[in-house]
Amino acid sequence: MSDPWLTIVGMPDDSAANLPPASRDAIDHAEVIIGGPRHLDLVGAGARGVAWPVPFSVDPVLAAKGQRVVMLASGDPFWFGAGGSIAAHLDPSEWRVMPSPSTFSLVSAQLGWRLEDVSCHGLHAAPFARLRSVLSPEGRMICLLRDADAPGALAEWLVTQGAADTTLWLCERMGGPNQRVRSCRAGSFDLADIEAPVAAAILLPPDVGLSAASGLPDDAFIHDGQITKKPVRALTLSALGPRKGEHLWDIGAGSGSISIEWCLKGGTATAFEVKPERVQNIQANIDAFGLSHVMHVVEGPSLQTIADGRAPDAVFIGGGGSAALFEKLFGLLPSGTRLVANGVTLETETLLARLHSEKGGELLRIELASALPLGSMRGWQPARPVVQWSVIL
Repeated sequence: MSDPWLTIVGMPDDSAANLPPASRDAIDHAEVIIGGPRHLDLVGAGARGVAWPVPFSVDPVLAAKGQRVVMLASGDPFWFGAGGSIAAHLDPSEWRVMPSPSTFSLVSAQLGWRLEDVSCHGLHAAPFARLRSVLSPEGRMICLLRDADAPGALAEWLVTQGAADTTLWLCERMGGPNQRVRSCRAGSFDLADIEAPVAAAILLPPDVGLSAASGLPDDAFIHDGQITKKPVRALTLSALGPRKGEHLWDIGAGSGSISIEWCLKGGTATAFEVKPERVQNIQANIDAFGLSHVMHVVEGPSLQTIADGRAPDAVFIGGGGSAALFEKLFGLLPSGTRLVANGVTLETETLLARLHSEKGGELLRIELASALPLGSMRGWQPARPVVQWSVIL
């Protein structure tokens, strides 16, 4: 760490004059300065300046190795900034960082919000649906936005989520003399002449957000009827035991509801589905819940496709469970993998009972009934029984 070739400098909004002496010194002695056009102008990079490519890439930084390089980023380079992108390619001895206050810190200080009570999001390239899992009654969020058109689009999206009464504070060019903070309701957004860089602080109304419990309503998903129903889904997720950062294989995914809820708990997932129309439904659900960064769907017979990709921490078999599939999984999955399989046919029930006797675990028979109209009164309408086998391999 004594003499790194790369210095990552966090820039304030207004000018380089407010940078600490160490940051200013690094810029003055740099042979190459890499950053956005606005930042390059602020520091007077001149002929030493190299603008970030579009689309973004860290290649110019890596190509300059061997020279004394400064990389400019907004605020704190390691909070939704370029710092993490470049550090992943370098040894820690090759770089040092000199951060400035982040936009999140500047906005929370302006509004008097405790930052630990706020969820922070970078939406420069991410869809607004990424926020769906964190909408909560009277929740507070700060979102970095792509450009001057993004705040209005964000307000429109909040309205579609039943959050028209959200209060938005539009925070422009924070930290400099041109800083401006304005507020409005999402349902009546009318702010104009917006200047980037811009962030939105959000105070949600008291009646929004997904339940934190397992088992979302069936109509929260696009499906063709092939869906693990809400009560069984809740029991299945309980058996799978989602943990943050773990990976799920959802085999015979149907609508993808199990893997969607797994990802909402902080995991990642691969959904396997053989029917093209159901693959389309799964992808639509992934997009609607903003989970494209943590979940993807693979089309094709599971026996041919499950060997590819990241090994799972847990596996759910919701459809198409066969002796051949289980034999392949037993030879493929690492020790400690949690496996849960549901069956509704007599043939699958027989198979799961045999596997339980051979490999142990738990065998559960789930029988549910719903109250439905029966003439002028009501009666119990039983659902098909579900047999569930769960085991740690």
